[in-house]
Amino acid sequence: MRIVVIGGTGLIGAKVVARLGAEGHEAIAASPGNGVDSVTGQGLDAALAGADAVVDVTNAPAWGDGEVLRFFTTSTGNLLAAARKAGVRQHVVVSIVGADRLPGSGYLRAKVAQEQLVKESGVPYTIVRATQFFEFIAGIAASSTTGTEVRIAPAKFQPVAADDVAALVAEVATGPAANGTVQVAGPEVFEFPEIVARALEGDPRTVVADPAAGYFGAALPDDGLVPAPGTARLGAIDYATWAARR
Repeated sequence: MRIVVIGGTGLIGAKVVARLGAEGHEAIAASPGNGVDSVTGQGLDAALAGADAVVDVTNAPAWGDGEVLRFFTTSTGNLLAAARKAGVRQHVVVSIVGADRLPGSGYLRAKVAQEQLVKESGVPYTIVRATQFFEFIAGIAASSTTGTEVRIAPAKFQPVAADDVAALVAEVATGPAANGTVQVAGPEVFEFPEIVARALEGDPRTVVADPAAGYFGAALPDDGLVPAPGTARLGAIDYATWAARR
């Protein structure tokens, strides 16, 4: 199959491209760096010509409420138009578990708007909702630090390895469109402050459970970021294994 990965040089995109290539598919890593810009539309028609599927793993360069909404709606609108024109069999987009449960977050509202555009487009699609990646826990800690304290909302957290997300995205992209949503999460459920503290072992900062801390600007309910039991594909890599490899 010929599969175009928009955002194919990023964390998930590069792994998807590598996995598809190893399986014998023609995987195209498309990004502004090689002349394909989903926001302006530059290069999209040429990139998608003859493609069987397109995978969208783009992310917004700025996260202000208005900026992130404009990015995802503009980029997705352009991608869907190009996919329709090219007659692709499937449009795959990566989103976030719990996005619709945290309406106070401008970023997650933008992801929900993106999902809605895909659902209403008429292009066969699969939405892959993933929990947060192990790779981003340190970044969450950094953005939650005030002085020597890392303030984290006490809620359930079920992070997943980027490799496991990429594996599911590649599997979905080479199969039939679900015209629905599939979810992927890590094999373990943690308390959010607990896993952040583990990630910061040896760091002088102190992790503090703070109900007011929120997440992406929104109040975080206890189960806001985890899939309902039995509704998600579970990754094969647990946190200890991932951390040991790092």
